[in-house]
Amino acid sequence: MGRLDGKVAIITGAARGQGAAAARRFTAEGARVAITDVRDEEGERLAEELGGSALYRHLDVSSEDDWSRVVAETTDACGEITVLVNNAGVLHFSAVDETSLADYQRVVAINQTGTFLGMRAVVPSMTRAGGGSIVNVSSVEGLAGMPYLVAYTATKFAIRGMTKVAAVELGERGIRVNSVHPGAVDTLMVSDALGGLVVDVGRIGRKVALRRVGQPEDVANVVLFLASDESSYCTGSEFAVDGGATATHGLG
Repeated sequence: MGRLDGKVAIITGAARGQGAAAARRFTAEGARVAITDVRDEEGERLAEELGGSALYRHLDVSSEDDWSRVVAETTDACGEITVLVNNAGVLHFSAVDETSLADYQRVVAINQTGTFLGMRAVVPSMTRAGGGSIVNVSSVEGLAGMPYLVAYTATKFAIRGMTKVAAVELGERGIRVNSVHPGAVDTLMVSDALGGLVVDVGRIGRKVALRRVGQPEDVANVVLFLASDESSYCTGSEFAVDGGATATHGLG
């Protein structure tokens, strides 16, 4: 018996990295999964790899219309939605006084507004299903600030706050809402933000207690726990997946 038997999940930003790792774990544990992204070719390939338990849908998370369409198509194909993983996100590096309004608003639109729209879009379906689990992927930058990441940090703090509000409001409907806070994870996100520059993340990993960089599967395993009934008494909580990065402070 799978840990997610009977669950229907939407995962955003799932064509690669943490989202793809979660999609693989979810289908292996019995869920039907809507893989969503703007990277259509990669998303289609992943859905084909995972077989009949997965489908791919294009989703710009900042678009209300896209959310309405994807939720409708997922429920038509798979049934009422019981899990949402708001994983899609982008980075932007720049000093506060050098950050353009356009760049700031682009990060907010994807990371923050996208998470809000996703939560709002699935609530009716989860309510009809009798409950569900929303997992919002924040960051260690949602727990403390980091230089040159003003827009990203702002959105990740916002996700942390929205998670708590939604948890309080939706608990009586049986809908749980939690946030996951990855630290340094070996994905292409940093490289993308730097225009394709290859970054040695191993140096960052050597600074944390576990002396390694996280892998997408490390995050996916925590997301799986929160999506499953094993976490049935967890809501409004923060789950750091950071190798111990937040166990210390700036003088550590």
